[in-house]
Amino acid sequence: MQRIARHARVSLKSFPLSCPGRRISAKRSYIRVSESPQRIPRGRNTTLLLVGTALLSVSSGYLLATYNSPKSGGTEEAHASSLDNLPYGTAKDFQEAIKELKATFPSPGAVSDDPEVLEPYGFSEYDHHPVSNHTVVVHPESTEDVAKIVKVATKYRIPVTPYSGGTSLEGNFRAHPSGGICVDMSGMDKILEIHEEDSDLVCQAGARWMDVNEVLKEKGIPLFFPLDPGPGATMGGIVSTGGSGTNAVRYGTARAEWFLNITVVLPSGEIIKTRSRARKSAAGPDLTKLFIGAEGTLGIVTEVTVRLAPLLKTDVAVVQFPNVRHATEAVKDILNKGIGIQCIELLDDKTMGAINKYGQSIRKRPEKDSLFIKFQGPTEASILESIKLAEEITKEHGGTGFDTADNQEEAEALWADRKNAAYAVLALMPGCKYWPTDVCVPVSKLPELVFEAKKEIAEAGLLGTILGHVGDGNFHAQLLFTSDEEYVKAKKLVKQMVKRAIALGGTCTGEHGVGIGKREYLYEELGHGTVELMKNIRKPTTASTALRLSGAFETRSSSGLAGSSIGFRVAFRWLSWLPVGHVVPAQCCAPFPYPSIQLPLQGCVLKNCLKCVIIYVLIYIGITEVVESRRVVKFPRNKLVPEVR
Repeated sequence: MQRIARHARVSLKSFPLSCPGRRISAKRSYIRVSESPQRIPRGRNTTLLLVGTALLSVSSGYLLATYNSPKSGGTEEAHASSLDNLPYGTAKDFQEAIKELKATFPSPGAVSDDPEVLEPYGFSEYDHHPVSNHTVVVHPESTEDVAKIVKVATKYRIPVTPYSGGTSLEGNFRAHPSGGICVDMSGMDKILEIHEEDSDLVCQAGARWMDVNEVLKEKGIPLFFPLDPGPGATMGGIVSTGGSGTNAVRYGTARAEWFLNITVVLPSGEIIKTRSRARKSAAGPDLTKLFIGAEGTLGIVTEVTVRLAPLLKTDVAVVQFPNVRHATEAVKDILNKGIGIQCIELLDDKTMGAINKYGQSIRKRPEKDSLFIKFQGPTEASILESIKLAEEITKEHGGTGFDTADNQEEAEALWADRKNAAYAVLALMPGCKYWPTDVCVPVSKLPELVFEAKKEIAEAGLLGTILGHVGDGNFHAQLLFTSDEEYVKAKKLVKQMVKRAIALGGTCTGEHGVGIGKREYLYEELGHGTVELMKNIRKPTTASTALRLSGAFETRSSSGLAGSSIGFRVAFRWLSWLPVGHVVPAQCCAPFPYPSIQLPLQGCVLKNCLKCVIIYVLIYIGITEVVESRRVVKFPRNKLVPEVR
């Protein structure tokens, strides 16, 4: 306690604590430590006073909180004791919702609850996650249609899941266990406006990035949308998962400035646009970024305004290396030299073999760990200079067979091999299960991570490949398996990769998103406080509602605990009137264990001091609930918002 900082930031308003020889007093949001000890009367009366005050304060606070709960049927009762366990609508509610949706959208095929129609929306052949079917699928054509769907879902308490390209790899569009409404955005694929002079365009969320670029090419507009995730990915999906692709080393990810604004339907059914079409704005926080990577948990994206980049000349080269470590070390040097590259991709020896067997290539390449490099520049001379520098660097790291495309047609075919690599790998084992995963680390840590991952895959005896966007430290492992035993091995390998990436200062996912596959790693990577903040961010959009937060972020808050929070806060207020400061053995105190608040508070460990024990318990439990349930959640009748993922 001798080294407590003179001023430490905390969340609590005011409460005094005791510790040997010190007085800690809180005023406003600071703690001040003073040197003067206090003396208090000791004895049985003080202990009884403390116990009685603490129990009375907590009980009174809880009653105060629950007093404001809504009344139902003449009795005071919250609609649910827990946001997590809040029941959705009954089977009858689901059927009534389907009837209303069919009446709202009477066009043939607009609404369907046919199991055969629903099947493709509840599983993916590109991941290993179990099938989870929706109750009904709806095909909106406009933002207003989406708002109508959400309002019906709200009325009958039905979970909602948006779906567009269906290319996600972490189970992002699986149905809630209760079933629910699948909102198929793929029909909302129109380009609404093209502003060539401003280098931007407006399109619906279901528009595919490849189709957007094809339209620009057909119109003779020398611009393109530079983010290039998997073929079939849509603008709404790129926003929701924070996607990127092979061009990230040059143009960044969805979290850069490529989305100027987005139109969103909130869980309440309200329609908002995050900002104007201007290139820059200082008008408040950047709400566009708030929805990027949120995976639909904050609302359904329906329209986007995207920036476009000028088309520049490119050329493609491929070079082989003794192993993946040498290849990734060469990448570091190429990047640090400032060479004009648009993409730099790693494909290991097994991936190269799969491409050769796939039969789509115009020529076969050596089956070695290789780099595919796309050079970019305003002139041919600048590209040739970049190629020369890159070739010299790769030779220093053991690179051989450095080869560039002879013409634009060959360059496009060579790059198509890279884009089709995942499909080529799947073709190696027809009928297999497929576990794709991605991690991302600082580029300097990539050689170690990739080398160890490849070695572990070989030791496990699984057929697995490695490829990735090594220019920004992101790589993908594709694991194929056919039995339960191999599934267990694959799961272990993925966990090892993720934990090693996090330990190296990286992330559990560079671009696939969290979905249901990476949720377990969020606390380890980001910390308790950060994940809780992610959960709490959505509270303003669902004010006065009860909502089970699923998908990427699962909540554990509850109305009962929210009531307790007020009780604990009242307890702290009442305890502030008690005299504090007393004599206890020097070894009596232990560190305060709450990880989200870096504050060196101390409390007694069951030794000669009942008062410290009670304060210790109140602080530990009370701060937890104050932090995680900052306010009492009031549940008005018939205003329950559906889950939106």
